[in-house]
Amino acid sequence: MESSPPPPPPKLPIPGRRNILITSALPYVNNVPHLGNIIGCVLSADVFARYCRLRGYNAIYICGTDEYGTATETKAMEEKCTPKEISDKYHAIHREVYKWFNIKFDKFGRTSSPEQTEVCHSIFHKLMENKWLTENTMQQLYCDTCQRFLADRLVEGTCPNKVCNASARGDQCETCSTLLNPTELIDPKCKVCKNTPRIRDTDHLFLELPLLKDKLVDYINETSVAGLWSQNAIQATNAWLKEGLKPRCITRDLKWGVPVPHEKYKDKVFYVWFDAPIGYVSITASYTPEWEKWWKDPDNVELFQFMGKDNVPFHTIMFPSTLLGTEEKWTMMKTISVTEYLNYEAGKFSKSKGIGVFGNDAKDTDIPPEVWRYYLLMNRPEASDTLFTWADLQAKLNNELLSNLGNFINRVLSFVAKPAGAGYDSIVPDASNAESHSLTKVLAEKTSKWVEQYLDAMEKVKLKQGLRIAMAISSDGNAYLQESQFWRLYKEDSAACAIVIKTSVGLVYLLACLLEPFMPSFSEEVLRQLNLSPEESLSFSEEKGEVAKAKSPWDFVPAGHKIGKPAPLFKELKDETVALHREKYAGSQAERSSKAAADAEANKVANKLKGTKLSGGPKKEQKKQSGGSKSKTSEADITIAKLDIRVGLIRKAEKHPDADSLYVEEIDVGEDAPRTVVSGLVKFIPLEEMQNRKVCVLCNLKPVAMRGIKSHAMVLAASNEDHTKVELVEPPESAAIGERVTFAGYSGEPEASLSGKSKTWEKLAAELHSNGELVACYKDVPFTTSAGVCKVKTIANGEIR
Repeated sequence: MESSPPPPPPKLPIPGRRNILITSALPYVNNVPHLGNIIGCVLSADVFARYCRLRGYNAIYICGTDEYGTATETKAMEEKCTPKEISDKYHAIHREVYKWFNIKFDKFGRTSSPEQTEVCHSIFHKLMENKWLTENTMQQLYCDTCQRFLADRLVEGTCPNKVCNASARGDQCETCSTLLNPTELIDPKCKVCKNTPRIRDTDHLFLELPLLKDKLVDYINETSVAGLWSQNAIQATNAWLKEGLKPRCITRDLKWGVPVPHEKYKDKVFYVWFDAPIGYVSITASYTPEWEKWWKDPDNVELFQFMGKDNVPFHTIMFPSTLLGTEEKWTMMKTISVTEYLNYEAGKFSKSKGIGVFGNDAKDTDIPPEVWRYYLLMNRPEASDTLFTWADLQAKLNNELLSNLGNFINRVLSFVAKPAGAGYDSIVPDASNAESHSLTKVLAEKTSKWVEQYLDAMEKVKLKQGLRIAMAISSDGNAYLQESQFWRLYKEDSAACAIVIKTSVGLVYLLACLLEPFMPSFSEEVLRQLNLSPEESLSFSEEKGEVAKAKSPWDFVPAGHKIGKPAPLFKELKDETVALHREKYAGSQAERSSKAAADAEANKVANKLKGTKLSGGPKKEQKKQSGGSKSKTSEADITIAKLDIRVGLIRKAEKHPDADSLYVEEIDVGEDAPRTVVSGLVKFIPLEEMQNRKVCVLCNLKPVAMRGIKSHAMVLAASNEDHTKVELVEPPESAAIGERVTFAGYSGEPEASLSGKSKTWEKLAAELHSNGELVACYKDVPFTTSAGVCKVKTIANGEIR
């Protein structure tokens, strides 16, 4: 039996090279990470680390589990085991989850290590020597029942912030993000026994942040500009500084943690937010004994740190102050990349409540890791909170990965693989004078510009922008194939066809390179189908001339190269599968006031994003109550009288900045100001046809945020049964803006009848009338204005949606 090859030797900084040290916030070891945790730190850092390797930079990626502190002790109590056993259990789970997501650490370590104790003690002694630590007596909550001082997370109560007053833990209110001391809570309770604790004096050590302020502010002012800190990081940091820095307690009355090397405080441990960031250093020390070459060489090493927004002050205030206080030459953070929150369907991801999709759940869905990575990164909450919905995941897989990217690559390689007489028998053809082919020349120029923009975005850690640019190259590739009509060229102009195909094979290779940081297993499979070795081929550096080749993509893969066997890269995600997943991961009934209500809300948001029809679904049967009377109409059934449909004029329409399939319109509906409306019509109606156009607008829908922009109405459109054609419902040209659209023969009053028909909103139809006009109808009753009926141009047998 062969033994596995030894691990590669640790990388060390190389003089004259760009040396990049990358860390992501150390995940707590008390639970399974959910998708919000994954995109917030480890996945984002992994993308940047892979990009750095792709570019030939000398980079290492350091992470690990944060294992000390109250959170671990509390979890151990819940599971009736020791903190060490909890740490071992969840460290293994985290490692397995990240492995499945293809996160490639240079070292994934732990803070419960001898190196952690050693580095923490060293830093502590330096701070003591330099007189940045002081002793003080503080009041702390003590539980007489449990006979112990209660650490922050062992206390629960009400947030003292008057504008909040939500339930909060003793360290921080998750609702308003206010950092707290447990004694500030209103009506505090011990989390273990639920009794009310009492205040008692205890001595602790404090880091004198006010005395370090000048050094800290100089560092922040210089580095936040040079390192292009994200705006949310700057705002969070400035908020702390504006409030005024206060001495920060660095010790706690716990047993599970790094012991304080001081006789008076030997029964205490370091506060987890003092020692946790030091974990970056100690994990590097467990990676290489020469760790100081990374951490104490600021002239030759750049430090990039990734985290969620709630961790910012500890990385821009606390940790830098700790390092500055040692008065040693540390490698300080250059660039910080911060994400907002990823929310789940209609609510928030929550580890404590079990809401959302967790790392081990993703594996159980049978949706491949590259699809999860793509979706999370396309939805990365860089500037504001974003929303995970199953419908949006389905749309991105089916419309972007399958129909765009996968379709392009499969068309190209399948054509090359066809036997001679129908294709190239798997041999890449020669393409002499490719630059003289006008269509190819235009494509090469566009591709070169895209690559420049991709590199600029990635260097600035704008990961979502980098991914979009790479996908734009795929879209251009599809358009290039279609416009060239290569299948005709093969028979009519073999030289031109060879140019198109060789250039397209080059684009396939380029996409494998540019997308490798985002979807590494996808890139490996593409290279396998190209019959190229990932180890030898995945590189995109100036030194090797690979960036320059973007100007001539036909040069990426040599003529005469034999490709491998093409195969589909992505599989369609069907509606029924999405419905099953949404149901399965909807959360427990105990954590929701009503599962039915929660599902309805989630479906509502998902359907808005997906652009489905307005109908609330099939009409439910009304059960007869005793005495033969029918029950009241369900709230899900909307009477015609309640529908405020008006004539609107689109004053301006533009593409949604964060969604390729959505338009954002400013629509005048006769009010003081136009309404902002988001519509999923990009694939069906050209942008120029959306400008200055009269439409029918449903105005009394509840506003819904769609990819960060709130939509305050809905434009009515008609589609045929298979949704391959979509048209806007148009009022007559002479209809007045703001006029309410009515139904012929129906007054719109609540008690009026509609030719004996039910008044509930079941389905709107587009029906072909005897005069040949396609008219928008409710059942068989037309939409009308004072100027006449509302029409649909091109859709037959359709329905309004």
